[in-house]
Amino acid sequence: MENILEVHEGCFSYSRKQPILKDISFSLRGGQIMAVMGRNGIGKTTLIKCIVGILSWDSGYSAVERKKIGYVPQAHRVSFSYSVRDMVVFGKTGHNSRFAAPGRQDYVLADEMLKKVGIYHLREQPCNELSGGQLQLVFIARALMNAPKLLVLDEPESHLDFRNQIRLLKLIQSVVAENNIACMINTHYPNHALRIADQCFLLGEGDYMTGNTDEIMTDGNIQKYFGVYSHSEKFQYKDEMITSFSFLDEVR
Repeated sequence: MENILEVHEGCFSYSRKQPILKDISFSLRGGQIMAVMGRNGIGKTTLIKCIVGILSWDSGYSAVERKKIGYVPQAHRVSFSYSVRDMVVFGKTGHNSRFAAPGRQDYVLADEMLKKVGIYHLREQPCNELSGGQLQLVFIARALMNAPKLLVLDEPESHLDFRNQIRLLKLIQSVVAENNIACMINTHYPNHALRIADQCFLLGEGDYMTGNTDEIMTDGNIQKYFGVYSHSEKFQYKDEMITSFSFLDEVR
């Protein structure tokens, strides 16, 4: 199957004395989800910004069609009072001419995306009145407006309660499977990575590890890349064998 994203020897630094990303290489195919993980401040969001083109690699490159990327940044409160429906529609018109006005079909498509993410009932609500979790779903609906080949989500579970985190994970899985797209998700939750990700990317200081989730997400790698001791165990849920981590203590 064709790779949707290829990163080849990508390097980036904010200061020459302290490189953030060094010789990053990996690929991602349609239908695959990759979880990007590591400690706070290690460079996960920087990696995502280099891939989507917000930042430019110092050397190396990302091979992906920019207009086919759906990017969902970390959710923050917004001050403007656009309706949810208008905010989602703007995701479509952003790729048209500078002065293009949305048409009827754009609004029909926006309604479809809002139904897909489960917030159609909020379509007339002003965005500045939404919770952080609701706003995150608005941005996901917006990102889907242009039928992306690559969906990139930066901490999408932030501001969501546990029940809605599970709903969001199911949504990501269904969107990826139904549309055969690739997805990168920056997450702080190893158990979420185990639940939905085919691939994992663990980022550390000056190194990284990437591969199949079952092979990458081990107690030893959790200790190395997160600085905590963990205990993994497997249990049966319905017809599926699930691996789960318990976190014991920080590494001294």
